[in-house]
Amino acid sequence: MHIRKAKNQIKNAVIAYNTKDSRGKPVIPVEKQRPIFLIGAPGIGKTAIVEQIAKELGIGFVSYAMTHHTRQSALGLPFIEKKKYGGTEYNVSEYTMSEIIASVYEEMEKTGKKSGILFLDEINCVSETLAPSMLQFLQYKTFGRHSVPEGWIVVTAGNPPEYNDAVRDFDIAMLDRLKKITVEPDYRVWKEFATETGVHPSVLSYLAIKPQYFYRVTTTIDSRSFVTARGWDDLSTMIMLYDKNNIDVDYDLVIQYVQDEEIAKDFANYYDLYRKYSSDYKVHSILEGNASREICERASKAGFDERLSLISLIITSLDDRITDTVIDDDALRNAVRDAKSIRADFANRLRQRTFVYWKKEQETDTREAVETSTRTKMILESLSETAKKEGDTYDVVRKDLAARIMRHQESIKKDLAALDNVFTFFEDCFGNGQEMLILVSELTIRKYISRFIYSNGCDKYYKYNRQLLFRDRENDISDRIDALNLLSLEEER
Repeated sequence: MHIRKAKNQIKNAVIAYNTKDSRGKPVIPVEKQRPIFLIGAPGIGKTAIVEQIAKELGIGFVSYAMTHHTRQSALGLPFIEKKKYGGTEYNVSEYTMSEIIASVYEEMEKTGKKSGILFLDEINCVSETLAPSMLQFLQYKTFGRHSVPEGWIVVTAGNPPEYNDAVRDFDIAMLDRLKKITVEPDYRVWKEFATETGVHPSVLSYLAIKPQYFYRVTTTIDSRSFVTARGWDDLSTMIMLYDKNNIDVDYDLVIQYVQDEEIAKDFANYYDLYRKYSSDYKVHSILEGNASREICERASKAGFDERLSLISLIITSLDDRITDTVIDDDALRNAVRDAKSIRADFANRLRQRTFVYWKKEQETDTREAVETSTRTKMILESLSETAKKEGDTYDVVRKDLAARIMRHQESIKKDLAALDNVFTFFEDCFGNGQEMLILVSELTIRKYISRFIYSNGCDKYYKYNRQLLFRDRENDISDRIDALNLLSLEEER
C-alpha cells in the first residue's frame, strides 16, 4: 500500500490499542497488542508518518534506530544483587533499566503526556546477540525486567533485504507477533505531501514531467545507484538555501542527494532551464495582467515540458502571494478576537497576550503556523503601543484594527485579480486544453489557495472546476461501460 494508507492503518491501530474498558484497562491486553511493522524501501517517509500520527493524536513520540544498539544498551547493564532463597543468600544477576525504556519515561516527564508511540527503526537489522531479546520484547513489550509504560504503542520499521545487506529475515514465530504493513513508493501520494510542505517548485515540475525518476534503485556488479523521496526532499531544502544565498545549483550538488548519475545530470540541466523560463516569462507580469503578446505566443507554441514548467512557475508565484494573504487573515482574526475579549487596561493586556503566540512559535513546526503566530504577536504589540500613546480604550484599538482590515481587503482584491489574470492568460494561450485542467487541479490541491477561493470565490475557477468534475464523471462512466461490455463478451464465450 502507499504511505498515506499505511498512515491511516497505523493511526487506527494506535487508537484501537488505547481503547479502554469500563475498568480503565486496555480492551486488547498489552501482550496481545501486536507491534506494527512497517516494511518498505528506504527514504519513503516511514519515520515521518509515525511522528505525524503522534502529533495529530496529541501523544508522545520516542524514536530509536535499533542498529545503534547492543544487547547491553537495549536490555540494560548487568549488576549483582544479593537475594535469599530457602534461607540461603545468593548472588543474582539483575539489569539496570534499558536506555530505550528510560527514554520513554523521560519523554513522559518532559511533556506530561502519559501515552505515546515508541518507534523502533531497522528492527530487522539488529545484532545477532540482540535478536532473541527482540522476540521477547515484541510479545511482552519488555526489555529485561522493565516494561514499556501502559499507553505507549510500539511501532517498528525495516527495509526489505534487497535494500540492505544487513537485513535478517524474520521467521514465522517473529512475524506472527507483528502487524505487518508493506509500503510502496507512490509519486502521486508524495506529491500531495510535497505540495503541502513546500518542496521546491523545480523539483515538483521536474517530477511532473518525469515521474518515473521519483524513486529508482539500480544495482550493478560494481555499484548501486538510487533516488529516493527523502533525497528529493533534502535536495529541495538545499536548493532553497542556495537560492537565498545566491549560490549556483549544479550537478555537483544534485548528485549528493540524487545518487543516480543519469538522473542527477538530467535534473541539473532541467534546473538551468527552469531558471531561464523564470526569467523569460516574467511571471509577475502574467499575474498583474500585463503579459506581452510575445510571451503568450511563446507559451502557446512551447513544448509540453516547457508548458509544465511555466504552469509550475505561475502556480508557485500565486501560491506564495495568496498564502501570505491567508496567513495575514488568520493573524488579524486572532488579534480581533483577543482585543474583543479585553474590557480594560488594553495596553498591558494586549502585550500579555503576545506571550501566548510566542509560546506557539516555539511549539509549532510548520512554516505557516510559525508565521501566523509571529504576525499575530506583532499586531498585538503594535496595538499595545497604540493604546499606550493614543488612549487606553477599546475605541482606539478598534480604529487601528479597522484600518488594518481595510488594507487587508485591498490585498484580497489584488489576489482575486491575479487569479482572474492567470485564467485569462491560460484561455488566451491554451484555450480549454489540458493545461487548463492541470491549472485547476494544482489550484485545488494547494491548501491556502483552495481556502482563499472557498472564502472569497472565483467564478472562472468554479467554471473550469465543474468541467473537470464533469470530465472525470464521463471517464468513470466510460470505464464502467467498457467493463460491462468486456463482461458480456466473456459471458458469451
